[in-house]
Amino acid sequence: MNDTTAPSTPQRLLIAIDGPAGAGKSTVARSVAERLGIPYLDTGAMYRCAGLMAQEAGLVPPLDEADGERLAELLRQADLRFETTAAGLRVSIDGRDVTAAIRTPEAGEMASAVSALSAVRRALVPLQRTMAEASGGVAEGRDIGSVVFPDADLKVFLTAHPQERARRRLGDLRARGIDATLDEVRRAQQERDLRDTSRRDSPLIVARGAIVIDSTHMTQEEVVQRILDELASRIPGVLDSIGGDAVKSRNYGRLAHDKGAASGEEEF
Repeated sequence: MNDTTAPSTPQRLLIAIDGPAGAGKSTVARSVAERLGIPYLDTGAMYRCAGLMAQEAGLVPPLDEADGERLAELLRQADLRFETTAAGLRVSIDGRDVTAAIRTPEAGEMASAVSALSAVRRALVPLQRTMAEASGGVAEGRDIGSVVFPDADLKVFLTAHPQERARRRLGDLRARGIDATLDEVRRAQQERDLRDTSRRDSPLIVARGAIVIDSTHMTQEEVVQRILDELASRIPGVLDSIGGDAVKSRNYGRLAHDKGAASGEEEF
């Protein structure tokens, strides 16, 4: 696949959305997937699970490669499941529902820390690719178009002004009952941006061939429509061949190297 060649079947359509924290990637990716009737692949949830597992294993930043190897082994042994339901994405580790636990600010910070570890990325990137092998989908993260799916049918880099990203993130936290101030969110965001863009392994960059969308003054629907318009211009007729709202519930199975791999919401 490349940016101008149509996929062999509608089920293999693959869209990669990257961008910094608070840009609205999760909201947009989920909406695009629903409109196209293809899976929403929340690869970021994998790193959040890894971050939660690191916390529970007693690992404390700064983390080194030895920590990464230990965590990678824990990930290989764990039974992680990602199920898309009508209520949203349900995530479990060894049968324990961690859907809410991986969305806390602490889990997010740890996710950023573990994502910089090469061993963790080596463990998760192949699994992320396996997620899309059967039916494609819309994947979002920070290295999706640059590393995980460089040949995606469409690559998008979604961003917004830092102040607007912080405002959206604050609204998301408060909606989930998490107390925070705008200054706290802004500082945490600045630290994460620095980690994500400066890490040696798979830093956050604009992938080659990606379109850049600044959503600062755009609604969610405007961003979604911009992506669909771009997709239609690159693959004529693609919107006619895919049934929107077709995927209501999909279980991506166990996240493990020897089995079928599995597959934060950011407000506008």
